[in-house]
Amino acid sequence: MTRSKKGISRERIEALSEFQAKIGIRFKNLALLNTALSHKSYVNELEENLENNEKLEFLGDAFLGMVISDTLYNQKLYFKEGSLARIKSYVVSESTLNRVGREMGIEKYILLGKGEEKSGGRSRTSLIGDGVEAVLGAYYLDAGFKQARRLVDRYFLKEILWVEENKHEKDYKSILQEYTQKKHKTVPRYRVMNTEGPDHKRKFYVNVYVQDRTFGPGVGESKKKAEQGAAEAALSKLRKKGLRDPNIERVTEPGKKRQRAGGFVRKGKRSKNSRTDAHP
Repeated sequence: MTRSKKGISRERIEALSEFQAKIGIRFKNLALLNTALSHKSYVNELEENLENNEKLEFLGDAFLGMVISDTLYNQKLYFKEGSLARIKSYVVSESTLNRVGREMGIEKYILLGKGEEKSGGRSRTSLIGDGVEAVLGAYYLDAGFKQARRLVDRYFLKEILWVEENKHEKDYKSILQEYTQKKHKTVPRYRVMNTEGPDHKRKFYVNVYVQDRTFGPGVGESKKKAEQGAAEAALSKLRKKGLRDPNIERVTEPGKKRQRAGGFVRKGKRSKNSRTDAHP
């Protein structure tokens, strides 16, 4: 395998160039992008003392959160502060990062150790999401705030729209717990009914109990996902008005008609009546 002057193989340079072209960016320092796509399992198997992507992931997580918060603050929609926090939590969640990562095709370019590769790490949700955050952190360092924000906008603005229009993947467990506490003065109980498959490809079956009623099973590759499925099944039976998150509450400005969310996300302007946002 031939090496370039930067210590990155020519084959790897070609792969990194392909990835950049796919997501519409260009790094000045290609080694920084390579680090962003170097999982700790890969670095730990090398004799060289190289850096993995964890510090860049930390930076990218903070940068993404700040950009999303700024975007939500500057909308001309009226959401309570708690609702803004809830929207943000969905937009920067592990499931959203995984979806964005797969849209980027990032899993193809992450360097993994042999053990991690064999155990199915390349398709692991958390690993893909961490890679997205690391790339965002690296691009912020390489290209600066303005260009890095454009990258965030390209992949995450639609995620904000989906949440505001109630089309997002919801945290059904939280919604169910809040619903049952308010309606029945109790909390749901979850129980794993069965598991199937080898450790690296396990499938969980979970039921949820609300008072004397049983719902499920929810099925997933992790206990957490199976619980979400069980909670969704329970909500579909318990609630008649759909599955809107009760913690995302839009406040309409007095005397004005409610307007479509998508009309404002891209404008980047704060409402002239911002006090309505702070004190609904």
